[in-house]
Amino acid sequence: MNVRRSAAALAAVGVLAAAAPATAAAPSAPSPKVTVPSGLYGKGDPTWDGVWRQSLTLIAQRTLGYRPAATAVDWLTGQQCANGAFAAFRATPGTACDSKVKTDTNSTAAAVQALAAVGGRGGAAGKAVDWLKSVQNKDGGWGYYPGDPSDTNSTSVVIGALAAAGTDPADVRRSGRSPYDPLPAWSVPCDRDGGGALAFQPDKKGKLLANADATAAGVLGALGKGFVTRAGHAPAKDGCTGGGHLTRTQVADNAGAYLAAAVAKSGHLRSTLPGAKDQPDFGNTADAVVALSADGRTEAARTAYAWLEKNAGRWAAQSGPAAYAQLILAAHAVGEQPGDFDGTSLVRSLNALGPAPHMDSAADPSASGEKDSGTGVWWIVGVGLVAGIGIGFLLSGRKKRQP
Repeated sequence: MNVRRSAAALAAVGVLAAAAPATAAAPSAPSPKVTVPSGLYGKGDPTWDGVWRQSLTLIAQRTLGYRPAATAVDWLTGQQCANGAFAAFRATPGTACDSKVKTDTNSTAAAVQALAAVGGRGGAAGKAVDWLKSVQNKDGGWGYYPGDPSDTNSTSVVIGALAAAGTDPADVRRSGRSPYDPLPAWSVPCDRDGGGALAFQPDKKGKLLANADATAAGVLGALGKGFVTRAGHAPAKDGCTGGGHLTRTQVADNAGAYLAAAVAKSGHLRSTLPGAKDQPDFGNTADAVVALSADGRTEAARTAYAWLEKNAGRWAAQSGPAAYAQLILAAHAVGEQPGDFDGTSLVRSLNALGPAPHMDSAADPSASGEKDSGTGVWWIVGVGLVAGIGIGFLLSGRKKRQP
């Protein structure tokens, strides 16, 4: 799978906005130049998205049937604090984490999904899950930083992490509430503007405002899924339905109907950031493809993917590894070949941005879509990933909060 950044911050970080984690803190001014460490994918400043983009890259590679390079996995595990949490980026991972290290739920949840995909990495994934459980809010959800009010994006990416690690999110409770419990409260009622969509969280007056990024994330969260998914069963009813307390299935179906309507005319979503230029939002559109497919709305998902295939190549090249990973996961969701994305190989483009992975000996070589066989057999990594990213839901155009 996106919305948490002020217009001023967008200007400061430029292209990075397209590939930052769902709810990462944005800088108020450009950060000092940071040397990109060996093993990390991408050449851009990793201060705000290092763990996020590495995690999505490893997940995309495993989904394609590749075994990520040991140096890439080592870099990610090296970012983990002793308590199991991850921050967006630690320039000196050899130094113990202290109060100045801003660990967050989104980076940690993305890392869990990546580490689960590569086998848990000696308990690192489980340790991160334990930390996530320890900072769960009383309403059952999570905010970006521990103690922040719960929001749709953060709660949904943690749900995906729990599922990827083999933990049923419904069993993870604080004050008797699971992460599924707050989702209906963020669903915009059908009779209101943006009905069916999800808000990031209520505004200061308690009003729910439709947010496409939160909606895509919320579909996956309500369905108990994460960054990697396949087409689900079509909803029993179309459109926004239900009243009173919604089930999580109703939350997902209503949100899916909102996204399907949003991409019906143009095939894509548009940026709605305050003060930002009205323009196509490639990252949110990729997240919408995954969400729509997961909700069984395959026709709408394919429409949006077809638009991405024609228009998103330049965006991915400018944005880097997380963007390529988003497009690969979108291709996977609709059963398309990422080796031929309007004449470009998303696979080679992603793998060229860091240490070369290896094709898993147990995987079908055609899984990457690099051959012309057209079989499109994909490698699925464990039941956890299928049930449990984002972006990501997740990524581009997200309104990000100041630390």
